[in-house]
Amino acid sequence: MNKAQLVEAITDKMGGRQQASDAVDAVLDAIIRAVVSGERVSVTGFGSFEKVERPARYARNPQTGERVRVKKTSVPRFRAGQGFKDLVSGSKRLPKNDTAVKKAPKGSLSGGTKTTAKAAAKKATKKSAAKKATAKKTTAKKTAAKKAPAKRTTAKKASAKKTTAKKSSAKKASAKKTAAKKSAKKAPAKKATAKKAPARKAAGRRTTAKKTTARKR
Repeated sequence: MNKAQLVEAITDKMGGRQQASDAVDAVLDAIIRAVVSGERVSVTGFGSFEKVERPARYARNPQTGERVRVKKTSVPRFRAGQGFKDLVSGSKRLPKNDTAVKKAPKGSLSGGTKTTAKAAAKKATKKSAAKKATAKKTTAKKTAAKKAPAKRTTAKKASAKKTTAKKSSAKKASAKKTAAKKSAKKAPAKKATAKKAPARKAAGRRTTAKKTTARKR
């Protein structure tokens, strides 16, 4: 039984696969950290985990038979508890409906790993398909959002052009009105000058007539 099969075996008791996986990871992580720090982890009826120091020694290479010096190392050690030993030896019977007797999924260990690999591949393909779908949705939303401001800006530009056209037409009309008023003011002035010119001519004629009469006398 591998880790995936162990998770599958306790899934029903934990209420879900994710909860079972988290539980297994948490237990293993706690044991490893305690043993690395030099503590002894003892589980009643199961066994104990501890860190053991191996001194430096000489060993033989099995291929060449040469004597090799091995450095001092630390190794983990598991000692099974008495209850675990009795159950394995058969002197005690396992209780029914225990998680320890629950069979692994179909197939042997190698077959189980293949099936789990296939399941993982299927999950990965599903996740990739979901990611692609979400990416397409987000791109569609972004393009729609980009198009909407562009339409608004074009509408604003068109309205701005209309307003400028109205303003220019209004300015032209006002300019024409002012030009007409100015021309109307100039026309009476011309008439007044025309009237003044004949009056001056008549006065000149009177003065010349007076001069001629004075000469005759």
